[in-house]
Amino acid sequence: MSTERKYMVAGNWKMNGNRALVDDFKKNLAVPSAVDVLICPPAPYLSLFDGAEFLVGAQTISEFEKGAHTGDVSASMLADLGVNHVILGHSERRQDHGESNEQVAAKVKLALDSGLTPILCVGEPLSVREAGEVNAYVQQQIDAVLDVCGDRFFDKAVIAYEPIWAIGTGKTASPEQAQDVHAFIRAHLLKSSSAAQQMRILYGGSVNAQNAKELFAQADIDGGLIGGASLKVDDFNIICQAAS
Repeated sequence: MSTERKYMVAGNWKMNGNRALVDDFKKNLAVPSAVDVLICPPAPYLSLFDGAEFLVGAQTISEFEKGAHTGDVSASMLADLGVNHVILGHSERRQDHGESNEQVAAKVKLALDSGLTPILCVGEPLSVREAGEVNAYVQQQIDAVLDVCGDRFFDKAVIAYEPIWAIGTGKTASPEQAQDVHAFIRAHLLKSSSAAQQMRILYGGSVNAQNAKELFAQADIDGGLIGGASLKVDDFNIICQAAS
């Protein structure tokens, strides 16, 4: 990895957790100085992380600034709480809620407008990988955001490459498979801005305490977006150390 990029390890708790888990992480999560460590809990628990020694993020925002959108949370509300980051475009949001590339792009723009750091998730289903169309699929997801956000995207955003077939399945892209896509993403971004060299590209997809170190050793993998393993503080500590 470039010495200009600082590793990030982000935990996506999805719809899991409780007060006891929040307290466990606030007490026992060890943050290496060389790593940005981020926890993204369900929205009701965000305020319980006051005083935490790590970054706190949300799992999504509304594509609207405010108004009659029952159940939605705006980017500005998260900023008002002191939230730093927000995951956007996760495959589970795209699948469960039908979020399109255009909706994800609108959310990324609102996050940037509100001073949040968006973590843009991209990645392909198994059918796309088997068809050999991974790069084109991922490029389409990224270009939808670049069309709306332009150069602002490079100032603050993070990208997380998560092959859908490896999320929650126990299957993991090999370090070489993951690096190939990460390298493609960076090369594609560099066509638009030299600042892409400093952008962090995380890998997500069944990262755990056993495989994290080998994945993080790849040249264009700058850390991970961690699902299930982020619910166990001991495992998550090992993953954070693997990035340090």
